[in-house]
Amino acid sequence: MIRHIVMWNFKDGAEGMTKAEIIEKVSRDLSALKSVVPVVRDLEVGRSVTSGDMHYDMALIVTVDSLDDLPLYANHPEHLKVREFIGKVRLERVTADIEV
Repeated sequence: MIRHIVMWNFKDGAEGMTKAEIIEKVSRDLSALKSVVPVVRDLEVGRSVTSGDMHYDMALIVTVDSLDDLPLYANHPEHLKVREFIGKVRLERVTADIEV
């Protein structure tokens, strides 16, 4: 199995939304992908409960069966919609794909 891990820092005021509103929307939109992207075996998303220089605002962990499934997830039309919005409101993003 592969775990796709992403963390973001978001802008405050982007797209006319507060950072809290952005995090809520992104969390809701990403959570919905679990039921519409067939290769997603598990999906966890949440706002960081800690803060500081080394912390990000939000994290996502998506579990798929294999590396071959990552492009199917990444290019799914519903994921692309969420990714487009995130691209407008993020300051930073880091990602890792690990085998478990």
